[in-house]
Amino acid sequence: MTDAIRVLLVDDDPLVRAGLSLMMGGADDIRVVGEAGDGDRAVTLVDRTRPDVVLMDIRMPGVDGLTATERLRARPDAPQVVVLTTFHADEQVLRALRAGAAGFVLKDTPPAEIVDAVRKVAAGDPVLSPTVTRQLMAHAAGTAADTRRTRACERLALLNDREREVAVAVGRGLSNAEIAATLFMSVATVKAHVSRVLAKLGLNNRVQIALLAYDAGLTEEDHGDGH
Repeated sequence: MTDAIRVLLVDDDPLVRAGLSLMMGGADDIRVVGEAGDGDRAVTLVDRTRPDVVLMDIRMPGVDGLTATERLRARPDAPQVVVLTTFHADEQVLRALRAGAAGFVLKDTPPAEIVDAVRKVAAGDPVLSPTVTRQLMAHAAGTAADTRRTRACERLALLNDREREVAVAVGRGLSNAEIAATLFMSVATVKAHVSRVLAKLGLNNRVQIALLAYDAGLTEEDHGDGH
């Protein structure tokens, strides 16, 4: 199948890789093009196999998944990366998302959902629910939160009012169709605004827009004075 989604599996546990390969093998529209046991090998294999999506374990000996994600997402022709983890709220997961990962899945996620996650990111959609994003941001709150908020506000100031509204809606987890209905514009216009936001802020996916909106405090309910 020429237009199958090309997937690279990266995990230091051969059993996990075998399980993932079995999962992916059952889908007609997905093809596993390679497997790697560490981040260094993953980066080499990406050059050779040109995957659309990399399923990346975070914790590995040698070059870990976070470092490999940062290296891959810094490239102009970067594949989408979905992080594999055993923890929901994890600092390394958050760093991977900031580096450009399109989302993460827990290793005990049902197989059908992991396959669905691969399809989503291959289509350009993030794999991250607003609830999970809030958990991650709460986990990251603390020492550097004020600095992050200041920097995020400075970056978002580059946007015009409409682009800012779209960015906040993305941060609240709304789909393009939901944003269109909320802001009274066409889906095509929403897509154009999202593209401009990504270009202006030097970001490469919706997850990064959402994180920036959270950092700036813009996804809290308007006019709310806290708890």
